[in-house]
Amino acid sequence: MSRQPPRKVPPSDAHALAGELRAIAGKLKRRLREQADAGDLPPSQVSVLLRLEKDGPATASNLARIEGMRPQSMGPIIAALESAGLVRGLPDPGDGRQTILSLTEACRVWIDEGRAARQDWLSRTIAARLSAAEQQQLGSAITLLRRLVDD
Repeated sequence: MSRQPPRKVPPSDAHALAGELRAIAGKLKRRLREQADAGDLPPSQVSVLLRLEKDGPATASNLARIEGMRPQSMGPIIAALESAGLVRGLPDPGDGRQTILSLTEACRVWIDEGRAARQDWLSRTIAARLSAAEQQQLGSAITLLRRLVDD
């Protein structure tokens, strides 16, 4: 694998910095995705799983609203996740017409293992490719990146 030399971007050019950062973040995201087997799950299914993990159990209609899709479109996504053993539905105790969806234990293990694989790859890559001084620079850059995304 060939490494490209870093591009020189004038520090005062916020537009150029934004473009470089977006491109690098996208590439990093793709590389991390490669490190953990996501199976053949399409992005819509992965998004629903991550939403359930982050926000907890929800109904299909709530998931559809949060994901910005029609409730009818959420049905096939949920059906595929249920048949894969990643989510389960139980009757809503307050409204028996509704089903509350949640992650299965197998799904939680799968998510945790995927995160561990990505973390391991990134940690090994940082240690192998960056000197101690560069790792300190990366730490400083992370502080700046956090300022960009935190409210």
